[in-house]
Amino acid sequence: MSTTKTSAQVPKLRFPGFEGEWWTKPLQALSQKSITYGIVQTGEPVEGGIKCVRVIDLTKAKIDHLALITTTPEISRSYKRTILEEGEIMVALRGDIGLVALVPAELAGSNLTRGIARIAPKRSEVTPGFLLWSLRTDHAKTEFNKQVNGSALKEIPINGLNKVEAQLTTVPEQQKIASFLTAVDGRIEQLSRKKALLEAYKKGVMQQLFTQTLRFQNDHGHDFPDWEEKTLGEVVTINPKARELPDSFTYIDLESVDSGVLHSPKQIDKADAPSRAQRLLQPQDILYQTVRPYQMNNLFFDLEGTYVASTGYAQLRVTKHNPRYIYHALHVATFVNAVMDRCTGTSFPAINSKDLGDISIPVPSLPEQTKIAGFLSALDGKIGAVGEQMRQTQAWKKGLLQQMFV
Repeated sequence: MSTTKTSAQVPKLRFPGFEGEWWTKPLQALSQKSITYGIVQTGEPVEGGIKCVRVIDLTKAKIDHLALITTTPEISRSYKRTILEEGEIMVALRGDIGLVALVPAELAGSNLTRGIARIAPKRSEVTPGFLLWSLRTDHAKTEFNKQVNGSALKEIPINGLNKVEAQLTTVPEQQKIASFLTAVDGRIEQLSRKKALLEAYKKGVMQQLFTQTLRFQNDHGHDFPDWEEKTLGEVVTINPKARELPDSFTYIDLESVDSGVLHSPKQIDKADAPSRAQRLLQPQDILYQTVRPYQMNNLFFDLEGTYVASTGYAQLRVTKHNPRYIYHALHVATFVNAVMDRCTGTSFPAINSKDLGDISIPVPSLPEQTKIAGFLSALDGKIGAVGEQMRQTQAWKKGLLQQMFV
């Protein structure tokens, strides 16, 4: 792959052996069938009926054909113009407008709902894989936005979708580009599967560890002492009283944490801080999100610097136990279920600090805590590393998409 001279109609990044300017054509001219939307009303689901794809199904990394709604063969036949064939392209007209997906072999013979249109590429002019990627570019997003109608319920009408201009090059170059980007997607899918398997393994191991069906032994091969049952309030200090907040700090709100990882916290001055900014952190504090449905989205704080968290978290400070062990214990299903049962309120159900402190957790000896914490944290490290590989590959793909198209 080589970098070419930038032109209005020439991509920055190009495979060797290809040259010349690209061009655009409206989707109407690139479809061998009329572009149209699917079934307006599918009716009640029918066991063994014809599967129908909704906009929400397109949001999945891979469409689960077993989870699709169904309609009767009669209703599907009345919309025979959108009965799908492998290699056609589905485009969301509503919701996530412009979201596209290729029809896989297992969806051939299925149908669409009203929120999706079907494009059948003229393969003499455009390969399905290339058109799919072309419709995911920034250029395509701009084109889709030009055709959006409505204010409350935004959508693209069929006559607007027909006018959307797709970028084109020669079919051989299209095939190269599509194959390459599809291979990158395959790598991302592999990483996603690996991450899911590691997460499932960790979940199974945690179940065995915290029910004590799986136990560690000490360095001499002997069993550790029996576990005790204690309340959370007995093993941690909940919301320790903080000294006065510093003049400036990094603020962690409920949206700053995702799957145990801190993302994009805000650097703010004390004068501009919201009233909820009260939890002044120190290393090895645990932030437990008390507002539903966040209770599995917590943070083990191990960063240098001055950080303050929202009162949407309970701040847990551990002194006589292994902090990492306590962090993992808070994610066991029995503890989470006990939290959920104690949540009160309607708009944003939450648990208060006293009720949180009254919930029991299993407490092994400190050496066994350390072994459990080390094992589970090592798994977390592997899961995090695979997640980071995924993020980097996705960012790389995004950059490729911007450079490989005009």
